[in-house]
This record gives sequence, C-alpha cells and structure tokens, in this order.
Amino acid sequence: MPDAVAEDGVARAGSAVDATAADSGPDDGTGFAQLCAVADAVLYEGYLLYPYRRSSPKNRVRWQFGVLLPRDLVERDGPVTPGPSGSADSWYQRTECLLRVLRPDAVLRVRVRYLQVLRKQVEEAGPDGRHRPVESLRTDDGAVHLTFDEAVPREVDVTAALADLLDGTEHAAAVGSPAGTRAEPLAAGAGRVVRRCEEVRARTTLTAERLGPGLVRLRVRTENTGTAPDPGVCRDEALRGALVAAHTLVGGTGVEFVSLIDPPAELADLVRGCRNAFTFPVLGGAEQAGDRHEGVADMLLSAPIILPDRPQVAPESPGDLHDAAEIDEILTLRTMLLTDAEKAEARATDPRAAEILDRVDTMPPAVFSRLHGAIRSLAPAGRERAAVTAPSPEAATDVPRPGAARPVWWREGGDDGLSPSTDIVLVDGVPVGAGSRVRLRPRRRGADAQDMFLEGRAARVAALRHDVDGSVHLAVTVDDDPAAELHSWYGRFHYFRPDEVEPRHTDGEERGSLT
Repeated sequence: MPDAVAEDGVARAGSAVDATAADSGPDDGTGFAQLCAVADAVLYEGYLLYPYRRSSPKNRVRWQFGVLLPRDLVERDGPVTPGPSGSADSWYQRTECLLRVLRPDAVLRVRVRYLQVLRKQVEEAGPDGRHRPVESLRTDDGAVHLTFDEAVPREVDVTAALADLLDGTEHAAAVGSPAGTRAEPLAAGAGRVVRRCEEVRARTTLTAERLGPGLVRLRVRTENTGTAPDPGVCRDEALRGALVAAHTLVGGTGVEFVSLIDPPAELADLVRGCRNAFTFPVLGGAEQAGDRHEGVADMLLSAPIILPDRPQVAPESPGDLHDAAEIDEILTLRTMLLTDAEKAEARATDPRAAEILDRVDTMPPAVFSRLHGAIRSLAPAGRERAAVTAPSPEAATDVPRPGAARPVWWREGGDDGLSPSTDIVLVDGVPVGAGSRVRLRPRRRGADAQDMFLEGRAARVAALRHDVDGSVHLAVTVDDDPAAELHSWYGRFHYFRPDEVEPRHTDGEERGSLT
C-alpha cells in the first residue's frame, strides 16, 4: 500500500502489518497468544515517558532499545560491538538457542516484531490553499495539535520445517514494511495532520545445526538491509528507515527450547556455545504444573531488554505506562498530579499519552488500591536458613535457635528484636553477618539474569535483611566494583539468599569471624 499508511491486515510469512490488528489469539496457529502481553511491553518500552509531554527532555531523545539502522549508518565510525542486549544501535540482531527435537516432522515458527517510525507533521492551511508545516496549531474548537513522531507496530511470521534447515537449507524472508502517507483534515479547514512512514527494508534468516541426538542449535538473524541516502544524516532522520524495539518470538511444534539462563545441568556446556548479539533470549509462557522438564519451554522470547525466564506482566497492572519496569502506583499518582495545562499538552503529544490520561482520570478506587503493596511468592516459615541474633555477653542464653519461629512483619511489633547490622545467619555452619566476606553463587534455577553476571565474584555483607514473609537476604557490595564505597554510603546493595553465597576466608582470618 504505497500511498497510505497500512494499519490493518494479518501478518503472515514475509508481509508486515499492524501488530495491534494481527490475530494473536488462540486460533492463529502459533501459540504465541500468551506471550503477547509481555512482547507488547517490550515493543513499547520507552515509547513515551512520564510526564508524557513533547516538551519533556526525556521525550526528545527516543527509541533506545532494539534499534536496527541501515548498516552504512551504524558502521560509519567502525564495526559495532555485540552485547547481550539491544541498548546500543546496530544493523542486525542474532538469536542463538538450543532446542530439543521431539518429533521428526518438527516445524519452527518465528515472529519478528518491531515499530516503524511514523512522522506526524501538523500543517497549517494558508490563504492560497497551500499547507505549510508548523510545530503546533490550535484550531477554533480549542484543540491543540503538535508535530511529534509516532510509530506503527509491525510483525512478520516465518515458518520453516526443521528437517529442511538441518539439510543445510537457509530459510530467508523479507520482514520490511512499505512507505505510506495519510492526511487527516482539521476542523474548519484550519489545516491537516499528515502521517508519513518511509520504507523499511529488512530480512530474517533461519539456520540450524545438529549438535547431537535430538539436540539442535537454531540461529535467527534479522538484518536491516536498507541503505542511507545520506551517510551523514542525523539519528532522528535515520530512524525513518529503522526497525525500532525489534524482538523475536520463537515457537513451533515438535520442539522445546532450553533455557539459556538456567539450563538442565547436562546441557549447560552446549548452552554456553550459543552466541547472541543485541538481544537476550528467555523462556516464554507461564510454567505449568506437570511440565515435562525443568529449564525448558515451548516458546522463546528474544528481546533487546534483559528479562528473566518466563516474564509476566503484573496481573494488577491496569495498562501500559511505557516502562516495563514501572511501579504503576507511583507513576499513576504522579500522572494524577499533572496540571490541566500539562495534561492538555500530553493529550496533544500522542494518542497513547491521551489513553494513559483517560485511564488514570477514570480509574476506580478498587483498581487503584490493587496497585499498593502487592506481595508475591511468600515463602513458608522455616524455608530459608534461619537468622539468629549475635549474642551479647549479658544475654547469651537469649539467642534464638536456628529454625526457631521468626517475627512476622505485618503484625504490630513483629520486627522487635531484629537488627540488620548485628543479626547473623548460619551458612554451612559459619555465622555470616555485616562485615563478612562471601563469594556469590546465584542459584541456577530461578535466578535473576542480572545476578548471574555476578557468579563467583567476591563480596562483603553490609547487612542482613528480613523480608515480610520471614525469609532472609544478605545485602552485599561487590569487592571489585569501583563504586562499592559509594553504594554503601547511600544504601544501594545487591541482595542474595543465604544459600546463594559461600563464606570466604583470607589468610590469617579465623573461620567464622565477622570482620
């Protein structure tokens, strides 16, 4: 559709359309429906940030994640350096993952999703009937219209038989989007709003290699194949031909995907051989009772943002605020406090900003109250190693025994007797508390992706923290972090369970001493 902005249709192999209109329900044949909520949060991560106004400095530099620009623009100052996430601009993304083959007729389904930048230009009608571009325009009905970039969501499905890939066949599909223009007249002939998008040229390639009986490494590579008309163009102009917030859903029939964060022990070495560039693959979907194996799932989400396996949108969240790590209650309260003038500018900035304001202004008290104080995964009492209080000379007999009942914080006075700076916890029979030296050993199953980067690092315990469910965490600073002293000063720590650390001893240091 070269003469209009395409905004509807169904995305299937090789054709890009509006992802909001594409059928992602249970009947689309891909099984991706349960991933869509998380994938949409990725798609619009940072799209427009509080206070949702064009004049806000944070909304003047946009599109920070998963941006795939034409190669000649990205490499004009040298080759790009691959990393584990897509916070740096690139011209390609590479997803490598390990999968188990359950059936000889296995089929792979890949869905590539991204935003295509849409230039919204306000134009004022002149006395000669011509239109000239302006930054803002107020019409006779009092409405304000602002020039501001929007985006069209696109998605493409690519399907391939695994047997064909293993025979050496490379499966490639075009995943670009056409150029288009649409004009919308304003009230009383005051002007018009013109939305334009430029062509995005891109390709996704699937390849696979057999690693052993029933084990395959799959590679999904998406490239921006366009070229820049002017290599010296500024980033804002270059974004017209870019894939923004690009990410990939991978699924299929007759296969299951192995976690790259927490794989089964026997597959850990093969997983370490996977090389991902500008994206971070994690297992998708909710874990179900009776799953065949731990550390595997039927789907994969490869996103430019570091996520844990099986990420989920908080069930109490009433809608997107364009920050996937958001605290809904705080942002909702702040949005409520915007002045009428600020809300008017936000509404004129972007339709999605107007939706947020409408939702906040009409939010029922019951919905808002759900945003306060949600607690998940409360551990049963006694599940963690018990914390004990360091004895004082005059009250040594009052030390609670390991495994003894601990206070519950939501009861009045429940935190009496707890002291983060002096409490200790037994780890492998060694008392550990503030000042103890430890080595970090994040648990393999269910660990946060950020914690895994600290595997084996030496650290010092700053305090012992008691959670509302009675469990215990150690607040630590990493020894080779140049900002460790600053973190201690303003109280910013990494947190690990007692079973995620091991006591560390230096020469001349008495075993179990607190230094």
